[in-house]
Amino acid sequence: MNACERPDHATLQAAANWYAQLLAAPQDRQLQLRWQQWLGAAGANQVAWAHVERISQRFTPLKLQADASLQALGSVRRSDLDRRRAVGLLGLLCGGGLLALAGWRVPAARQQLQALSADQRSATGEVRSLRLPDGGQLWLNSATALNIDYRADLRRLELLAGEVLVETAHDSRPFVIDTRQGRLQALGTRFSVWQRDHVARLSVFDGAVRLQPAEGATHLVVAAGWQTDFDRQGAQAPRQVDESRQAWRDGRLLANDISLGEFIEQLRAYMPGHLGIDPQVQGLRVMGSFPAEDPERTLAMLESALPIKVRKTLPWWYSIEAR
Repeated sequence: MNACERPDHATLQAAANWYAQLLAAPQDRQLQLRWQQWLGAAGANQVAWAHVERISQRFTPLKLQADASLQALGSVRRSDLDRRRAVGLLGLLCGGGLLALAGWRVPAARQQLQALSADQRSATGEVRSLRLPDGGQLWLNSATALNIDYRADLRRLELLAGEVLVETAHDSRPFVIDTRQGRLQALGTRFSVWQRDHVARLSVFDGAVRLQPAEGATHLVVAAGWQTDFDRQGAQAPRQVDESRQAWRDGRLLANDISLGEFIEQLRAYMPGHLGIDPQVQGLRVMGSFPAEDPERTLAMLESALPIKVRKTLPWWYSIEAR
């Protein structure tokens, strides 16, 4: 596996298990040696460990004995791994997860840094309402960040992360929202934009929105009652709007016969740690209304309704698996 690829669910879970064991017994030398052997066995293990370590440092950093890093590096050399992997492992152990930030987490890390300096932000689990300078109304979903740029000839929002719902005010200046995937221009409307890793979702509830992908040759006008996912090259065919894309304003997560994988993607925004899901259960269907402000209760509701179990490896590390 390339070090820039995301580790699979099983590897991430194994890394979390090692972290929990080491956190419970930080002086256990035999445990540390077994962990070092696992860590040096594959590049995927190293990337997964860096991810677990980076998330866990927000809560309870793991303090290993001072020479553990040197022993781990020595074990890598003794097992004849190439020099680049050895350097990467040293960076992992001594640099607080540098390998992961240099690989599959780089885009997310860069976006998080941009979000920290945004004009407006909402915390994880928080939903905020905001009155725009022109009198329009804006709602920020959990973990959302955006910049506001109102000029004499343009009203512009730059969505850096998360999701917004907007009701535009009457004004002669164009109103646009820029995402990483393209520009949206309101045509007298109420709509939401959900910024995801590689695609964004536009949902139109009133009026219409003109969508121009960043690298696309043509634009698309999406009318009320329709939504579309789009990337930098283009947009999918519009489909009937999902009302859940505005229900979060009232603290509800609605699921109208969607996959468990898609629902968990929405729920992650309300949890400060890790929420993983085994690919075996991603396709299960979910229906109902769930409390966005209480993710643990939502997980309990899912567990009681579906053939799944919620595994809590660490207070900030949850995994959903088959029962």
